[in-house]
Amino acid sequence: MARVIIHLDLDAFFCAVEELRDPSLRGRAFAVGGSPEGRGVVASCSYAAREYGIHSAMPMAQAVRRCPNLIVVQSNFKSYGHYSRQVMERLHALTPLLEKLSIDEAFMDVTGIRAEPEAIARKLQKQINDELNLPCSLGVASNKLVAKIANNVGKAQARGGTTPKAITIIAPGTEADFLAPLPVRELWGVGPKTADKLRMMGIETIGDIAGWPPADMIRRFGKHGADIHRRAQGIDNRPVETEHESKSISKETTFNRDSNNRDELLQTLRRLADGVGRQLRKEGLAGTTVKLKLRWPDFTTITRQATLPHPVSTDDEIYAAAADIFATAWPHRQHVRLIGVGVSGLDTAQRQLSLWDAQSEQQEQQLQETLDDLRDRFGEGTITRGSHFRSNRR
Repeated sequence: MARVIIHLDLDAFFCAVEELRDPSLRGRAFAVGGSPEGRGVVASCSYAAREYGIHSAMPMAQAVRRCPNLIVVQSNFKSYGHYSRQVMERLHALTPLLEKLSIDEAFMDVTGIRAEPEAIARKLQKQINDELNLPCSLGVASNKLVAKIANNVGKAQARGGTTPKAITIIAPGTEADFLAPLPVRELWGVGPKTADKLRMMGIETIGDIAGWPPADMIRRFGKHGADIHRRAQGIDNRPVETEHESKSISKETTFNRDSNNRDELLQTLRRLADGVGRQLRKEGLAGTTVKLKLRWPDFTTITRQATLPHPVSTDDEIYAAAADIFATAWPHRQHVRLIGVGVSGLDTAQRQLSLWDAQSEQQEQQLQETLDDLRDRFGEGTITRGSHFRSNRR
């Protein structure tokens, strides 16, 4: 029996939530994201805004130039997280075989449900719309690869300026036929460089890849060639993974204006380290490698890292390691466009301590838990470090 995999994607999710918060936005051209006055970017935009060529990751200033009447709405991630959890609860009630890909996207394996795949998809779409007033699109196929691509294609075929609410079904045995006419960039694993190489070979469509001799594909691209040749035939045996293990946790920020102020850079690094530490503790993780990311005004980006003798998850330990790296990686007076910090080498937060260390660790843990609780209840800006005020008084 063929598997039945559903890929669900909430349509313009951030915008849909903002329309719930402010119904006057419905049908209007608006974008969610940062200010056009600085270096803000579009996180999401309404379908009316997309008619002007606006898309996510576009600089907000450019979006406003394309649509002078564009309404800019500041992101509200607390609300997005709330509605995302509501959606995921409903998906999990349908099947325990749920793989969350992002805040607005998930795979489900519904093979064991005794109903037609299309009926399952339509019922789920209606439930999310009726109960949460959120639009979504679904792709249904025998594997994750084809279900995801089916959803992309279904959404792209929707009429311009309107919410897609698409449902695209690919019957078992027709996967290769469905993929064949699509451009190579639709296939997972085919990025711009690979697409350029394929184009030089005369390969334009996924069907062209499937029909190419596999031995030559392997000769040209190695193992990657074998992978894309298999995918081009619609073959994907990956299971829906119900638990996703974090490989790293990181946070970064882009300054409104390039900065070479050491105090400002370290304050920002401190704030980012606090955010990474908080996320680690929420997930019950600790990591042994601290990474620093710096981007100069010309977009040159460097990353440096240090491996520690024991796993860390506290704000102070993460910041101390990141600040040490910063001291050697940052050329004095070099302007910085972006700064980021991350922790990798993750595992469950366990650490062997002596009795003396354990007492100190317990006090630190109690302090961290208190700070985390205050920030959860009252927001990120609730706690401000004294170093911030000392620096501002200079």
